[in-house]
Amino acid sequence: MKLFILLACIVTNVFATDVAREKRWAEQTVDAIMDGEALWLKADGHEFLSIYTEAEEPSEKGMIVVHGSGIHPNWDQIVKPIRVEMTMRGWNTLSIQMPILSPEASYEEYTSTYPEVPARLQAAENYLMEHGSKSIVVVAHSQGATMSSYSLSRFPQNVKAYVAIGQSSNQKDPKVNSAIALKSIKIPVLDIYGSEDLESVLSTSAARRENGSVNKGYTQTMISGANHFFDDMNEPLIEAIDEWLKRYF
Repeated sequence: MKLFILLACIVTNVFATDVAREKRWAEQTVDAIMDGEALWLKADGHEFLSIYTEAEEPSEKGMIVVHGSGIHPNWDQIVKPIRVEMTMRGWNTLSIQMPILSPEASYEEYTSTYPEVPARLQAAENYLMEHGSKSIVVVAHSQGATMSSYSLSRFPQNVKAYVAIGQSSNQKDPKVNSAIALKSIKIPVLDIYGSEDLESVLSTSAARRENGSVNKGYTQTMISGANHFFDDMNEPLIEAIDEWLKRYF
């Protein structure tokens, strides 16, 4: 009996993500996709939903779009506008489902899912490269940005640039703190946020700027009037991202 309980614990704790909730999100999300193709990628044996949308013209540029806490790759705020609009600006986009927890989970509790992030980003990168994209960038929002900073500071892989939208860096554990992670990210970084962003984003902007400044490719930009979800501000957000990416691609 003790052996059975031990094995059960090992099996159920393979992933920190809420697998059942991921499945429910996927079922609801797929039915609502109007632009792009739903597909399933695999990371560490776990299948997760992604949405691939080709650029309007043939392109060798690929963008991985990463959502925030507890939502999905077709989220109407920030995620969907970026994944669709950037295809009109020469990018193949791949929006991916990130690990999620229960709706009651705190921001800090999400750090338990961070070790699952590198494999998902690698799977997304592999898919884009297999489908003709040679220059890969990551564009991530909120918790998705802290996840991406964690991953890119440890496993940069072939990502050429990184856009972090509304990223906070108040994680108590220095091993997962986003501002500290910026010290180890060597690729160009755009750290973008709104003047009306969350307190956790605004209060840590100086620490992010200080640590990111060791990277000559680091830029921090604030969009006046924007809140954390860029309500009614998608156009200036996308324009700022597009103009910055044109420096490198």
